[in-house]
Amino acid sequence: MDMHYIPAFAAFFGSASGGLATVLMSWTTQRREDRRHRAARVSSQREKLYKSFIEEGSRLYAEALVNDKSDISKLVGLYALIGRMKILSSDAVIEAAEKAGRLIIETYLSPNRTFGDLPGLIDEVDPLRDFSEACRRELQLAEGR
Repeated sequence: MDMHYIPAFAAFFGSASGGLATVLMSWTTQRREDRRHRAARVSSQREKLYKSFIEEGSRLYAEALVNDKSDISKLVGLYALIGRMKILSSDAVIEAAEKAGRLIIETYLSPNRTFGDLPGLIDEVDPLRDFSEACRRELQLAEGR
């Protein structure tokens, strides 16, 4: 073998390994970016879902306080949101949502409250507090990744 080929081979393999390193680094960077975008999208979906649940649960709870006749179709929307959470959320969030749903049903079954009862109700525990706290912990944990 001629000694003049050795520098040519060295240059070729050096540039090939440099090109390969560049391609691998770009691929790795793109994967990380895709992962970040996917995590941000899932977090956004969760936030919207939790917001919908809080709005619906609050509305139903307020209605349950003053009304003892429940329309089951109104509760279906709340349980549909819980069903969606079972796909996206942690067990702690799902348990808190189910607990809030049970509390709303129990409130429908309890005696109606009047406007005069409001000062006493303010001191009661927020029916969605556990749910909100579980959501906040989950979203903070997801941001930390």
